[in-house]
Amino acid sequence: MRRIPSLAIALSILATACQSAVAPQETVKPRTIVTTDGECDDYDSFIRLLLYANDMDIEAIVYSASQWHWEGDGKGTLLVPENRVEGRRGGMAPQFDAPVESFRWIGRTWVQDLIDAYAVCYPNLLKHDAGYPSPEYLHSIVKTGNTRVEGDMAEPTEGSEYIKDIFLDDEPGPVYAQIWGGTNTVARALLSIEEEYKEKPEWDEVYRKVSDKVILHIIQDQDGTYRNYVEKNWPEIRTVYNGFQFFSFAYMWPRAVPQPAQGCLKGDWFEKNILHGHGPLAARYLGLGSGYDLGDPDDDWGTPAALARIPGSRVNDFISEGDSPSYFLLLDFGLRSLEHPDWGSLGGRFHQTRPRFWVDAEDFNPYTGQKDRFYPQTRWVEVLQNDFAARADWCVKDYADANHRPAVSVKGTLDRTAKPGETVRLEASATDPDGDGVAFAWWQYREAGTSDAELAIEGADTASASFTIPADAVPGTTLHVILEAVDDGSPALTSFQRVIITVK
Repeated sequence: MRRIPSLAIALSILATACQSAVAPQETVKPRTIVTTDGECDDYDSFIRLLLYANDMDIEAIVYSASQWHWEGDGKGTLLVPENRVEGRRGGMAPQFDAPVESFRWIGRTWVQDLIDAYAVCYPNLLKHDAGYPSPEYLHSIVKTGNTRVEGDMAEPTEGSEYIKDIFLDDEPGPVYAQIWGGTNTVARALLSIEEEYKEKPEWDEVYRKVSDKVILHIIQDQDGTYRNYVEKNWPEIRTVYNGFQFFSFAYMWPRAVPQPAQGCLKGDWFEKNILHGHGPLAARYLGLGSGYDLGDPDDDWGTPAALARIPGSRVNDFISEGDSPSYFLLLDFGLRSLEHPDWGSLGGRFHQTRPRFWVDAEDFNPYTGQKDRFYPQTRWVEVLQNDFAARADWCVKDYADANHRPAVSVKGTLDRTAKPGETVRLEASATDPDGDGVAFAWWQYREAGTSDAELAIEGADTASASFTIPADAVPGTTLHVILEAVDDGSPALTSFQRVIITVK
């Protein structure tokens, strides 16, 4: 990539003067709710979520159950889940063949504890973006959902009723429901809506409103409530089912992430960029073999045993953030991620298998020479980790001492048409709030388009790129061209723009 001077250099003095009062972004933030069953990867996913809380409108944080974690009824009742998935008692435990009072439950205070750590960083985070929500607000939206047992949706709960009210409100925009554990609390909210309105004249209107408003992002199928209730009774709710890609940002990452990109998932990287000298929130990030104990008897990732079973590992290596892809989708890095799951973005890429339902897609992995279901997520690992490191810096550094992503744009419309044989010219510009230089790279995201044609991009490492639509490109198909802009700050941060060409 050829590095060019950023246009922001000329404005660096003005930018410095404005550093203490950074305005929130003008764009409408996506509305979202989070449901979590609580384990070490939820814990780490939540730490990163808080650092991106300025980029989305988080409206509920709800404790829920799953096949891996449930609380019990608090009365000592011995329970066996009715909707257990594959009858497993956790990934490392024996067959779940006996009633128990609760299962691998780590309590209902860990979210609040992390928000308290966020509160210490909050004044400094405001120096970088005034859009960060207050700790008081975040505490106010933490609710307890259906936690009694896996698949429990027998009764309304504080959390399910809170979600129900969000689904029924008249605020604009879709609501993205992140399912980090089981779907049961969201399913209970939907069941309560059905029970209240099914026999009333306004049912059709309510059904249509909720179906058009709610978008589910399910990380694995961690109880039976989506299949047994939601899919059957609310089939028009848009659903992204992340059943595989999340593993590339979770426990299976050593097998999924290409070796050249694994450096930013190693313990020395986390110690330098996250754990040490970045305030109390980042310091709580859980690393491999680091000695943490969340009170889950089947979680040994913090012990020496985990290091022993993973060849080449070291203390504080990445463990998992398997739930983070559900909100990576919501981050506006310029990839137009909310327009279509098929297009691919920081949260992976998904293909449609039936109306309003998407599952893991495959991308060509240049490191293996084959397509796989990991690469739609792993291709963004270094971008995500560098940005995470910058957000950790925001917890402790002044604006002038930290890095911020460049703003990039493409001249003209991002949606274009062109005939076979026609030359398309693209012109980019960039401004960097820190006065950093910015390098450009243009590349074709072939799997995101519907055309089989391959583009030969001239000037791919400059601000001005061009290519000719191949003669055999089929009319009506699409070609996706990505502009990737990387600054030369530390850590290096990336922004994107996506241009879509429809063949005439």
